[in-house]
Amino acid sequence: MSAQAVRLYAEHLNVLRARADAALARGGFDHLVVPSGTLHYQLFDDRDYPYAVNPQFKAWLPLTNAPGSWLVHTPGARPKLIFLQPHDYWHVVPQAPNGEWVEHFDIHIIRQADDAKQLLPKNASRCAILGEAQSALGQYGAFAPNNPQPVLDYLHYHRAYKTPYEIAMMREATRVGVRGHRAAERAFRAGASEFGIHLAYCQAARQDANDLPYNNIVCLNEHGAVLHYTDRDRVAPSPSRSFLIDAGGSHRGYACDITRTYAADIGSEFQAMIDAVDAAQLRMCDQVRAGADYKRIHLDAHLALASILHDFGLITGSAESAVATGVSSAFFPHGVGHGIGLQVHEVAGFAASDAGGVIAKPEGHPYLRLTRELGPGMVVTIEPGIYFIDMLLEELKAKGLGTSVNWDRVEQFKPYGGIRIEDDVACTGGEPVNLTREGFAEG
Repeated sequence: MSAQAVRLYAEHLNVLRARADAALARGGFDHLVVPSGTLHYQLFDDRDYPYAVNPQFKAWLPLTNAPGSWLVHTPGARPKLIFLQPHDYWHVVPQAPNGEWVEHFDIHIIRQADDAKQLLPKNASRCAILGEAQSALGQYGAFAPNNPQPVLDYLHYHRAYKTPYEIAMMREATRVGVRGHRAAERAFRAGASEFGIHLAYCQAARQDANDLPYNNIVCLNEHGAVLHYTDRDRVAPSPSRSFLIDAGGSHRGYACDITRTYAADIGSEFQAMIDAVDAAQLRMCDQVRAGADYKRIHLDAHLALASILHDFGLITGSAESAVATGVSSAFFPHGVGHGIGLQVHEVAGFAASDAGGVIAKPEGHPYLRLTRELGPGMVVTIEPGIYFIDMLLEELKAKGLGTSVNWDRVEQFKPYGGIRIEDDVACTGGEPVNLTREGFAEG
């Protein structure tokens, strides 16, 4: 870590301690105990599922490959790391903890998973243990996670507000993602297949499936109409008309989430529509301000995209009527974005407060993932899109709403699949900070 990152990490840890103290008081517990997660076999097989570290664990520690380890926080005491470093010649053993961050922890290295029992608090009933069931120790399931709701509600709610350290980590993750996206566009322009583009992305990002925060979405032509298309054809279509890529990167447990869309012919109408969505998306990003209702950003996105549909002759009615009748949802069927940080879809997107409760989604918009009011420190994605999805367009006809759609124009755009533009944007006390556009501007 740089000197600045060291300072930011120390400040971040102080914030986590204060949040943990408050969460424990809320739940009536003495200790916060967080297992890192374990490896476990696939059904009827001796192969492990890919390991994914517990987000509650990596919030405290820049460790993403530490199965069988534990974090213990007791108010007023230094946090404890119980780190499993087994004797093993079949697999690479996790490297012993090192770096400037270790000075903040009491670190104990164990060789057997069950050795952790000797180092954990004596009374498990006084512990809030946050993790998955298989993290329990031994044949009797000691220190089985109890995941008390008052503790989770408090921690998850406040996790939306990122510390300066976390923003710095997300900037680094963005640099990873930008490298991959630039390589992916070059591969598309050179005529590569979806699989070839994916490989070019991974090579440039220097991350593979176990490192990336989510499965790369790489779409050529009509495949862009599948929101989470991950099949990746091995042979490029002829011609390759359009390219949509939704792919991220990771750094010290934090994620970025970036989507871009390209036209093979930069003089085409499809490129003009991409440009229109991009301009609208930037206006939406400017709405990421303290006090803004994220639901309002989503509904405004529908109006903006419906206006684009009208401008390009795809619908004949007004943007307002397209939103009111649900026509816009056939072309833009997902939410405008979500929180992001330790997880790509950050938790507590609907939380009414740190004591629980739910802020409902707008009626008719079931796929929105965030309904909270924005505040300084929140980082959200802004990802509007326009798609040409047969199933949804047929539903419009079935509901008698197709009279406002110019179906000849729809047929002209269907071979391109769809458009999505996505940036990660940090809310501040003033102007929003677009982490993604900053990353692309770095050169």
